[in-house]
Amino acid sequence: MNKYAYLLREIYENSAVTQRELADTMSISLGSINNLIKDAISLNYLYKDGNKIILTKTGLDYLSPFKVERAIIMAAGFGSRFVPLTFETPKGLLEVFGERMIERQIKQLHEVGIFDIIIVVGYLKEHFEYLIDKYNVKLVYNPDYSTKNNISTLHYVYRYINNSNVYILSSDNWMRENMYHSYEPYSWYSSIYMEGNTNEWAIEFNKKREITDIAIGGTDAYVMYGPVYFSKDFSSVFMPILEKAFFTPGSDDWYWENVLMNEIKKKNALLPSMHINPQPPNQVYEFENLEELRAFDSKYKEKSGNVALELISKVFDIPESHIVGLHTLKSGMTNKSFLFEVDKQSYICRIPGKGTDVLINRSNEYDCYMAVKDLHITEKIIYFDKESGYKISKFYEGSRNADSENFSEMSKCMELLKSLHQNNIKVNHEFNIAERIDYYTKLCNETGGISFEDVEDVHKNMLVLLDMLDTMKSKTCLCHIDSVADNFIITSDNKIKLIDWEYAGMAEPVIDISMCAIYSYYNREKADKLLESYLNRKPTSDEYKKLYAYMALSGYLWALWTVYKANVGEEFGEYSLKMYRYAKDFFKEAMKL
Repeated sequence: MNKYAYLLREIYENSAVTQRELADTMSISLGSINNLIKDAISLNYLYKDGNKIILTKTGLDYLSPFKVERAIIMAAGFGSRFVPLTFETPKGLLEVFGERMIERQIKQLHEVGIFDIIIVVGYLKEHFEYLIDKYNVKLVYNPDYSTKNNISTLHYVYRYINNSNVYILSSDNWMRENMYHSYEPYSWYSSIYMEGNTNEWAIEFNKKREITDIAIGGTDAYVMYGPVYFSKDFSSVFMPILEKAFFTPGSDDWYWENVLMNEIKKKNALLPSMHINPQPPNQVYEFENLEELRAFDSKYKEKSGNVALELISKVFDIPESHIVGLHTLKSGMTNKSFLFEVDKQSYICRIPGKGTDVLINRSNEYDCYMAVKDLHITEKIIYFDKESGYKISKFYEGSRNADSENFSEMSKCMELLKSLHQNNIKVNHEFNIAERIDYYTKLCNETGGISFEDVEDVHKNMLVLLDMLDTMKSKTCLCHIDSVADNFIITSDNKIKLIDWEYAGMAEPVIDISMCAIYSYYNREKADKLLESYLNRKPTSDEYKKLYAYMALSGYLWALWTVYKANVGEEFGEYSLKMYRYAKDFFKEAMKL
């Protein structure tokens, strides 16, 4: 720590500061402060004017290498512990006492003369665009935000951090008082003291406030909490180390703090010290979940402004504050869902995903639920909106998804499908795969096109399969269509429920087996085994042919579906490639027969 820079910074900000106040701020004795001021005066950094201590031009020049150049604000993440609020709004854009958290930090930075601000975005990135006009910030997109931890965020702004004096901030922090400065004399990590056991990153430090060790979890400890500052000498050594870590296999789940922790544990002598910057209670807030935000800002107790919470409040006739235990579930490809609790009973709320209004007929889905309700094979529906697609259903404690690699379980799932098909339940709409292919093709072409180079050839092959199936038509029945293993729920008493009937309609039964096979990424051998399990016998050549034809057509259909979703801004990684490959490979398999 450069004590002269620290002293001059404090006097620069407040020439009326007393020596006792300086001693408290810098955590050194009053005698040491007196000697430090005398030395600074002798070096012409300061001079006295009555009771004031004034910074000279020489002192200001001495401070210049410590001037903060810019701030990085990390805002790429989803904020899963704030669902359902973050389904609509990035966490950093949530309001606290009527002010968005990220805007409060930007204003605090402006107050100390820091205007070069870079915001790293990812999830719902478009929501941050207005900040460019309002505050003249820069946006940098992190394409890895959904697959890697915040080590990727610093990677994508490497050039703004390396060899720079820079703040590293989180968009969802809230600071009561402005803790930023125009000049910073050393690198630091904000810290608060936590009594009892904690899962936060606990810090050990020496008398110079240099961090000597970091551990995840601790007891009665100072923990890493809030903003961070990298000095130029620190960033120039640390950032190349972080870059190397970013490209190291297995680092996808790392926070950038993992890299810091490893280097401190290695006692890397080349890495300049990172200091603890202890903060008083009630100064820095990192809201961990909606409950903490409710406790801090009463607005969120009764009127969050969130559509899903308002709906739940209305359905159960309770205030929003009675909706507890909120957390996200594994996101489906069509919808988003979250778990919540009312009166100690857990439920799931489904929120329709982006673009689903043109993909799903919710009235048809409702009709399917009503058609099968007496079979008791679906989840218990508490509420269903046939217009919007919002659904509230019972959550089965101790339940789990079926395992597609466990053929004993999949055989039981096939038994359920077969019982559904044999019940001869009818609804007034069909799932016509030829019509759906035409429709999804139209949607893709209207929203940006289809990027597969050989799509015309593949499409022609699909027409061949459709013509072939026309000559092999069999009786139709109500089919689930979305028979992915994740939609088979095994309850704690080993019963199986089949959930999410949004694509269901009248179709040939084999389509459910084909869909299950491609969703499970089965090869031919496993697909054959699945059909055999469903039929409880060896299939005929025509039955295999139908299976392969529907696997190819279904793969093509969902590849188109994924292309459309990508065209409207929702990516699913390599899923489209895998589905497109099924279209090609199983066209060949069907043609062999």
